[in-house]
Amino acid sequence: MQQDNTTATAAGRTRRTVNELVMAEMFVIQATLESAAAISDGVSDLGRQIRQGQDENGESVAELLQRIRERAVEPYTTRYRYFREMIGSDD
Repeated sequence: MQQDNTTATAAGRTRRTVNELVMAEMFVIQATLESAAAISDGVSDLGRQIRQGQDENGESVAELLQRIRERAVEPYTTRYRYFREMIGSDD
């Protein structure tokens, strides 16, 4: 009986770990797609700013690069925070 209980507990932990890994990978894929879109939009904005000189909003190149960085990183931080909350609530 003890062996069956231990085996079931180990199988449950393994299943949970695999499920969490799959969720984490899905979040990384989503975040990567969103980040790539943000970088693409940012590069377009940067090209437009370089061609036209000053941005219509008065944004410098350094400020534009900072905004691109923030938009590219945000999907990862949001997904990571959500994932941590999700797996923390299962305990």
